[in-house]
Amino acid sequence: MIKNAIHQILKDKFGYDRFRPLQEEAITAVLEGHDTLLVLPTGGGKSICFQVPALVKEGISIVVSPLIALMDDQVISLRENGINAYAIHSNVSSHEQNLIYSKISSDSASILYMAPERLLTENMLRYLDTMNVSLIAIDEAHCVSVWGNDFRPEYEKLRILKERFPKVPTIALTATADSATQKDIIEKLALTEPKHLLGSFERKNITISALPGTDRIKEIRKFIYNYKDEAGIIYCLSRKACESVADSLQSFGLEAAYYHAGMSGDERKFVHNNFLYDKIKIVCATIAFGMGIDKSNIRWVIHYNMPKNLEGYYQEIGRSGRDGEPAESLLFSSYADVVKLRSFIDGSEASEQFKIVQSQKLNRMWEFANASNCRTNMILNYFGEFRSEACGHCDNCLNPAEMIDGKVIAQKAMSAIYRSQERLTVRNLIDVLRGSDRSEIKKWGWDRIKTFGAGKDLSPEDWRAYITQLVNMGYIEIDYLNYSKLKLTKLSKGVLFGDEGLSLAKFIWQEKKRTNKKEPVQKITEYDIYLFRELKKVRAEIASSRGVPAYIIFGDASLREMAHYKPKSLVEFSNIKGVGEYKLTEFGSYFVDKIKEDENQ
Repeated sequence: MIKNAIHQILKDKFGYDRFRPLQEEAITAVLEGHDTLLVLPTGGGKSICFQVPALVKEGISIVVSPLIALMDDQVISLRENGINAYAIHSNVSSHEQNLIYSKISSDSASILYMAPERLLTENMLRYLDTMNVSLIAIDEAHCVSVWGNDFRPEYEKLRILKERFPKVPTIALTATADSATQKDIIEKLALTEPKHLLGSFERKNITISALPGTDRIKEIRKFIYNYKDEAGIIYCLSRKACESVADSLQSFGLEAAYYHAGMSGDERKFVHNNFLYDKIKIVCATIAFGMGIDKSNIRWVIHYNMPKNLEGYYQEIGRSGRDGEPAESLLFSSYADVVKLRSFIDGSEASEQFKIVQSQKLNRMWEFANASNCRTNMILNYFGEFRSEACGHCDNCLNPAEMIDGKVIAQKAMSAIYRSQERLTVRNLIDVLRGSDRSEIKKWGWDRIKTFGAGKDLSPEDWRAYITQLVNMGYIEIDYLNYSKLKLTKLSKGVLFGDEGLSLAKFIWQEKKRTNKKEPVQKITEYDIYLFRELKKVRAEIASSRGVPAYIIFGDASLREMAHYKPKSLVEFSNIKGVGEYKLTEFGSYFVDKIKEDENQ
């Protein structure tokens, strides 16, 4: 009975014929009254897991969300599917709030979004005491844990909901939580013997690549050349970087804007809305941007600077390709990023235990950025999903590294470190090995050590790549507390003074690597491109008339299906992915008419 009901709602309200992995299990668990912890990657369809049971159960379903933009976006999307959904937050006036209360009272089933601060006020809790609360969903549940990617103290107070509504099932949802964070979520939210559902973290439609942080603007321009008319986000570590990167891209004629906390609310809203409505293609932003965006047609994400941990990185690249279509991510990293991020950790007022954990997570992020093996497997292993076979959609799998005998390279680097009495930074070491005439080298007498100039045969980029590998392999250590000077480790002796050998991945210019890039995920390739463009115009006109972003009407994947199958009746149109009863009635005739018109031309 339950299975038939939820499948009918999925088709009628959301326009899908089948559930994605773990969605049906999560929905069934909630409808059977179980508390549930659901961990699915960004774009895995978490929202469906509380929206469908909310429509099955009578009463009001409460959704806790940390961001106003995210709440508003989901409410708009639900209403365009004919679903009663509301949001109460700081931007909602008292008059509007009273209207919402009135509408909720007349609804047989409705979904109410709130931030934890608003939900936990005594007035709101007393109001909910008078209502038939049927479900509590806590989105971005990792915010409850100090080990999570975005800890928020107000989330810890949400355990009061279980005390106040002990018989109401609670579902906690997150995209990024390692095993420690998952345990913390269950404990902090006081979930009762929860169903624990852990989905695959692999995003097969996203190609993952990484590059050293040199010539970033040049590499970005090459990267986005194939995405001229597609939306993308460039994440930067600082406000200054957001502005400078946007300015650089604008100077090359690209549609770019910046977004950060130093801007006024109106300025941020302007950029946010223009990106949603496809008036701006590129946004250079700090990491908060994108958390409140369910925009399905973001095709790429670039990290101009290295993120502080793998949880954040994987959550951020998951903001691309949410429609399941191919997407791409590019990560830049440098020692300067590591030093800056480590200074943030060391300078915080957090506990020493917290600092140690965050420092370890930063180390893992650095190892990932400079890995020569499958990057996807590193992520899966990090989240407890262990696998060894190649993923086929990261740069290291698409272009496997050529291994070389690295003993002589390692000996040259280690000898320079040893003979300089471990006073060299990475830059200093490269300068010494390549025989640089920089004044700093001469000042400290490093031009007189035996290995000065011994590595002229390799480029600075080569040396940086090999030094990074030696750090990752444990042969060289970076002393972050002593101006990032390089130290030898207990493993160094066997290579430097003994017979121990080692292999290194040969450094290959990314320009050559990208030439052989394959697209691992195939979308519908045989579709009428002209018709697709015409259908996008129809979508834009409808979206403009309703005052919503175009992707709220239909995603690009749905338009490609229309341009492929060319439905000429509403019955045929109802079989297109993403077409539910409401959208069929509201929009179907516009698209069918355009398809017929195209056929008759």
